[in-house]
Amino acid sequence: MTALIAPHGGILIDPMLPAGARAQALADASALPAWDLAPRQLCDLEMLLTGAYSPLRGFMGPADHARVCRELRLADGTLWPMPVTLDLPADLAARAAAAGGLALRDPEGVTLAVLDRPEAWQPDREAEARAVFGTMDEAHPGVRHLLRNTHPSCVGGSVRGLELPRHYDFRHLRDTPAELRARFTRQGWRRVVAFQTRNPMHRAHMELTVRAARQAEANLLVHPVVGMTKPGDVDHYTRVRCYEKLLARYPERTTALSLLHLAMRMGGPREALWHAIIRKNFGCTHFIVGRDHAGPGNGSDGKPYYGPYDAQELVRGYQAELGIEMVPFEEMVYVEGRAQYVPAGEVVAGESVLNLSGTELRRRLQEGLEIPDWFTFPEVAQELRRSHPPRERQGFTVFFTGLSGAGKSTIANALLVSLLELGGRPVTLLDGDVVRKHLSSELGFSREHRDLNVRRIGYVASEITKNGGVAICAPIAPYAEARRAVREMVSEHGLFIEVHVSTELGVCEQRDRKGLYALARAGKLAQFTGISDPYEVPEAPELRIDAGTCAPEEAVQQVLLKLEATGLIRPAR
Repeated sequence: MTALIAPHGGILIDPMLPAGARAQALADASALPAWDLAPRQLCDLEMLLTGAYSPLRGFMGPADHARVCRELRLADGTLWPMPVTLDLPADLAARAAAAGGLALRDPEGVTLAVLDRPEAWQPDREAEARAVFGTMDEAHPGVRHLLRNTHPSCVGGSVRGLELPRHYDFRHLRDTPAELRARFTRQGWRRVVAFQTRNPMHRAHMELTVRAARQAEANLLVHPVVGMTKPGDVDHYTRVRCYEKLLARYPERTTALSLLHLAMRMGGPREALWHAIIRKNFGCTHFIVGRDHAGPGNGSDGKPYYGPYDAQELVRGYQAELGIEMVPFEEMVYVEGRAQYVPAGEVVAGESVLNLSGTELRRRLQEGLEIPDWFTFPEVAQELRRSHPPRERQGFTVFFTGLSGAGKSTIANALLVSLLELGGRPVTLLDGDVVRKHLSSELGFSREHRDLNVRRIGYVASEITKNGGVAICAPIAPYAEARRAVREMVSEHGLFIEVHVSTELGVCEQRDRKGLYALARAGKLAQFTGISDPYEVPEAPELRIDAGTCAPEEAVQQVLLKLEATGLIRPAR
């Protein structure tokens, strides 16, 4: 019987402690500094603990990191294209190094692993962004994460596993590399081609994967990422339901579905090479690399970060030492006259090609329009419609921002009444003063506390939006970065409509019934927005209203027209 392909580096790493040793290790860990892992870090830890990142035994130190960025290799020369680091606040990194260990916990405080002999070090994030992603453009999600969402220090070291992260969804589809390898062995699968995806699969994807399996003379593993993908992607719950529906369409006993809890970096060519190594660890012998593999789309200049087949070229260059064989594929297009999908290079001049972009698919879902049968299967379309109803039934957030006295609360209250009159959705008003009283009473008016208050409002608004309601927010929200963070939180679940109430400072002062501006002018009220503290004017809000020149009713009508134009409310009949 032919053995399965060897893991990367020759050994499938298993850092999980034996069951009998875990209780003592957990007791010892209680004396160590501890860190509650962020979502990306939690994904990376799971990949380390299951051996999916073999030959890595833990988070990278400076030597591995430097060579990976520079040469796509670990310090020992092993091929590895993507940094895997654990960033921490500088003081915690120093304490962990001094203590000789760090307890790694999930968000609920459960200790999952111990980082042994941590080495504290400081990465050059800008250099990493240029080396790994080839850009400093923060429109790239990988670059933005590095530059905006990481701590200044890192700790490297090997991990000892106490418990795998818990998942309560799709447990029957979550396989470790060892489990999937055992499954392949039981089923007699020796040649397996893996398909990476972060999107729902349609007819083109099915045709591509079937062709790839035939070309490789292999069974097919559909292996979608359900960890972290690109912001704005379809949620994994919807996607997995779509995959399960689609699986019944494949030839019987030829195809398997398993979920990969990976945090994608959207690193294009490097990421394609990384994905291939990971699938090799899961026992796959072949890996599909298609057009613009793991590409994040276009940058701030409107141009794509990577060429359409740059990923294939990079993987091809390392094919000999990689071990897993690449199956390259062109973009699949639907030829109307043949009534079938074919690679773009096989289209004959004069043939009519039909295409439905992701943008067009989203528009059709938002407007409740037909999705053509040539594009996807009815059962997949049905699942997408369940999770993505027309905009008029989706939740959304209207976020007012402006100086104190600008008229935000007045307009927000009037909008609340108008939307309640329309009916159809629950509507919640999150006024700045009210939220401070009930959710943020302990906060002051430093920049840090103002941002925290706004982010709390954003979190509540995102939950309301996620559950199909309308959130009307009316804080001052003086800082652009906090407003951006709220937009990102809400936009994961629905539309975010930012309204800058641009009333002039002089008008705001005249309206001041509490006398706050006078106190600030007299130096008796510190950190007052517009006087002793800045207000960063929104650069591109969805709507800008000068409440000094229009009545509240007029302002509300402007907002309603914007909501109507975006399809969030029905036009008046």
